[in-house]
Amino acid sequence: MTISPAEAAREILRRKRARSSLLHFTKYTYPTYRAEPAHALLAGTLDRVVSGEINRLMIFAPPQHGKSELASVRLPSYWLGRRPNDPIILTSYAANLAFSKSRQARDVVESSEFGALFDTRTRSDSRPVENWSLANGRGGMLAAGVGGPITGHGALLGVIDDPFENWEQAQSERIRTKVWEWYRSTFRTRVWEGGAIVLIMTRWHEDDLAGRLLKQDAAGWHILRLPARAETQEERDDASKRLGLELGQPDPLGRAPGEALCPLRFSNDELGRIAIDVGTYVWYAEYQGTPRALEGNRFQRGWFEIVRAAPMQQGRLVRYWDKGGTRGGGAYTAGVLIGAWDEFYIVLDVVRGQWSALEREQTILQTAQLDQARWGRVQTLVEQEPGSGGKESAEATISNLAGFEIYADHPSGSKDVRAEPFAAQAEAGNVKLLAGPWNQDYIEELAAFPNGTYVDQVDGTSGAFNKLAVGRQVRSWRPGRR
Repeated sequence: MTISPAEAAREILRRKRARSSLLHFTKYTYPTYRAEPAHALLAGTLDRVVSGEINRLMIFAPPQHGKSELASVRLPSYWLGRRPNDPIILTSYAANLAFSKSRQARDVVESSEFGALFDTRTRSDSRPVENWSLANGRGGMLAAGVGGPITGHGALLGVIDDPFENWEQAQSERIRTKVWEWYRSTFRTRVWEGGAIVLIMTRWHEDDLAGRLLKQDAAGWHILRLPARAETQEERDDASKRLGLELGQPDPLGRAPGEALCPLRFSNDELGRIAIDVGTYVWYAEYQGTPRALEGNRFQRGWFEIVRAAPMQQGRLVRYWDKGGTRGGGAYTAGVLIGAWDEFYIVLDVVRGQWSALEREQTILQTAQLDQARWGRVQTLVEQEPGSGGKESAEATISNLAGFEIYADHPSGSKDVRAEPFAAQAEAGNVKLLAGPWNQDYIEELAAFPNGTYVDQVDGTSGAFNKLAVGRQVRSWRPGRR
């Protein structure tokens, strides 16, 4: 068949673009592919992975919006065309899903369209979808399920496409920890120096693999979060705060609040129906990419009125410290300051962080100094955990705060039992919060209790409140009373 010079020129241009852009490569090898602006943004970000500009990428996008087609099928085949000596490891929650993506990527590499773009070919004796390689390079694809056999293999591109199969798996702390240990001890060790990792996830839980990686090193990852519906700036900042990211970022696609991510796939009306069907928890986690702790069964957000100032007269004040000891990860240290007046309690301040033992003790001392300067007399308590280690830790804090009124506390009973007296007063309307930047995180943790990931603020609150409440009777708060 003879083609005209104009058609030949257009074909040369199409091939040139397909060799230099993942989106054009996808359109060339998948002619019926329908790309929306979200796919162009995703493909452009993946181009930066191929070029080496980004070496750690997280992609949070709703189900059935086309993220896996680009990131788990077209990216590996395009990568091998551009970088035939750089092997790939592709993983997913189940081996058969990883094998399916691997088979699709291999089919692309073996297609006539791909052959028109690159000289890369698969080896004729390399047929298993779980491990195939190229005839003219050291590259290839190893596919496995999370926890599957990848030891002994290395890669310059590691792809994890949804490490959790479903909601039930993601809610299991045991499975979340198992995935985390697999990532740290197996997957991460397979990626060579200078290699790239792409994590594609529908978020299920705030403590999932992405959540733990962000707590460990948020600055080390490029985050592409594509909410199903565009958010207001306030909602985006709230999401960024939850993820440990910079505030003030615009919508990645420049959408107005409420606009759909991929309207050709899911209209705004359909997203509205989905939001109703799946409920708030699933909607924020899977569709907006901002998982929240399950609502607990003891505290309600509406119980906590935020007040702008504490009473002028001096109340009795207690700061209670629940200590953790891991810098940048693990358990938090929280110091909760509560004041008691004749008819009510006010949570005045929360100091919270993930510090080393030295940083923690320095912070506790500094807080005591600031409390004294602002409030006058503040009694400080530190929880003493059972065993010799707990005793030594409490004694170190007491020694560090020499000159201040500080005591060790030996709590008894479960966390739920210790929180009950405070919960009862909060439900009765006798607890207020002094306005401060800590309010939102504090309310979120209480609202999630006992289902949330962290309980340090709850423990600090219970300790301070129970110390204050001994022998006191509090009447119900009535607006305007002092």
